[in-house]
Amino acid sequence: MIKAEKITKSYGQLQVLKGIDFNAEKGEVISIVGASGAGKTTFLQILGTLSKPDGGSLMINKTDYRSLNDKQLARFRNRNIGFVFQFHHLLPEFTAFENVCMPAYIAKTPAEETEKKAREILGFLNLQERMDHKPKELSGGEQQRVAVARALINDPSVILADEPSGNLDSKNKNELHNMFFSLREKFNQTIIIVTHDLELAEMADRCLTMQDGKIVDEKRR
Repeated sequence: MIKAEKITKSYGQLQVLKGIDFNAEKGEVISIVGASGAGKTTFLQILGTLSKPDGGSLMINKTDYRSLNDKQLARFRNRNIGFVFQFHHLLPEFTAFENVCMPAYIAKTPAEETEKKAREILGFLNLQERMDHKPKELSGGEQQRVAVARALINDPSVILADEPSGNLDSKNKNELHNMFFSLREKFNQTIIIVTHDLELAEMADRCLTMQDGKIVDEKRR
């Protein structure tokens, strides 16, 4: 599903990524851990095509991002990659239901199809009673589940999560952790999670450790 070779990235004189090789199979859950400054988030942004590497190659779902212009890349990202961040980035003026629908509206999916899918996903995530609430009316755990639902609406091949449980209490954290694996079972998506939470990291099929811009260790379940 993802194949990255010799990925490098620098900001000025600081080389953040130093030739990373990486692959992920369809339906695989991979965690990436490491100290702050190891390059984890930079690498995740490159995998999500939000940032371009200075060197190396990246294939996602058999597509080379370098073959796409900016408009094509935005469309590809919208349809193939779902993002879940530590901070939910929900639009405060819209309801949970409207937030979930937004990426599909952008993709020009018919409204009836979009809204049916949004209700199904929100139901799967036990949010059917909260659909008409705005973000400020939701708990932190509920907001994060809405963000996950939004990431799922376009049936992405890949879900990328950056510290998804960083702002949650232990109960909501455990629910979110288990939810990622339920999603894999139901939708067979490839899920890559950057986290400092070792409990979550160790649940993954593979746990990669980054240090000084390189992958230095790999553990399999």
